[in-house]
Amino acid sequence: MRILLCTGKGGVGKTTLAAATGAALAARGRKTLVVSTDPAHSLGDAFARPLGAEPSEVDALLSGVQVDARTLVDASWERLRGELRAVLAGAGLDTLDAEELTVLPGVDELLALTEVRRLAEDGPWETVVVDCGPTAETLRLLALPEAVSGYLTRVFGPRGRVTDSVRRLGAHLDGLRALLTDPAVTTVRLVLTPERVVVAEARRTLSSLALRGIAVDGLIANRLMPAPGIWRGGAASWLRTRRTQQDAVLAELAAAGIAPVARVEHRAVEPVGLPALLEIAAELYRGEDPLTGHGTPVTPLLRVRPADGGYTLRVALPLARDAEVDLARVDDDLAITVDGFRRLIALPEPLRPCRITGAESDADGLVVHLAGNRGRG
Repeated sequence: MRILLCTGKGGVGKTTLAAATGAALAARGRKTLVVSTDPAHSLGDAFARPLGAEPSEVDALLSGVQVDARTLVDASWERLRGELRAVLAGAGLDTLDAEELTVLPGVDELLALTEVRRLAEDGPWETVVVDCGPTAETLRLLALPEAVSGYLTRVFGPRGRVTDSVRRLGAHLDGLRALLTDPAVTTVRLVLTPERVVVAEARRTLSSLALRGIAVDGLIANRLMPAPGIWRGGAASWLRTRRTQQDAVLAELAAAGIAPVARVEHRAVEPVGLPALLEIAAELYRGEDPLTGHGTPVTPLLRVRPADGGYTLRVALPLARDAEVDLARVDDDLAITVDGFRRLIALPEPLRPCRITGAESDADGLVVHLAGNRGRG
């Protein structure tokens, strides 16, 4: 089983490329499901087929489904929320406090991710391609299993008094996190358009995904203007100028170490239906297996090495020169914030008695220095 998550800013064409990737995988003989968690509900438009909440056949080996997170909330969250309220009230909280503590931001996205897992595991699919929502929503989505698991631990304690439903939810969240962070199963493909603001945003997205331990196996530059060749006139001049600007952005991405980037040219007509999608896939993958990707090998997020009087902890993160990075010690965790994205990372056990004495960044990420005594930093 392979799961490929396609994301990018709204309007960059990720739904079309997810659909094209699914069509290409099915054409190679893989039983493929394309799932959309994007509230825009445009996957059916790309396939020129109506899609519902359960998989519908698009072609012999290709199916599609549109996940409706609001329906999932109405169907399952309210029951669990009622059980949480009852447990909290039984623990001595009054009704108002119990009500407030069971308001869980992001539950829509969490249930959408849960539904992706159900579809992937219950169906006959060899590959599942997910058309995710815009980048910000996707990053929040991928952070939720860990965040909600931490929420449950803080509310109930590691061995707290919980209902069977809450216990099952905790186990399910752990399973989701394991699924997302297994690079042999799940990878992300980031779709972008060659615009000036893209380099910094791509770096931030890659940093956030690395913090979550989620592998990126490729970047796709979509809607690249065709080269005007020997054409003359105002339109050709505009195309030439626009393409030159886009090429400069791609060169900047390469110079920043974000490479290679696959390319897809802009179409005059929106690609709709399998023939048009397969044409896109042919340009995108150029005869290669769509699951191969173009990313660099996955590097472990944390690496520890002994140093004089202590240890160095390397955190593998792609950082821009102007990235805003903050480190803090929270009990046995290291709180890392990069450009507003924060994650608590459990320190390896040998480092827990140590105190942080300094940190710097280099081309490979962060290097944290720790002194090997019983103090806390």
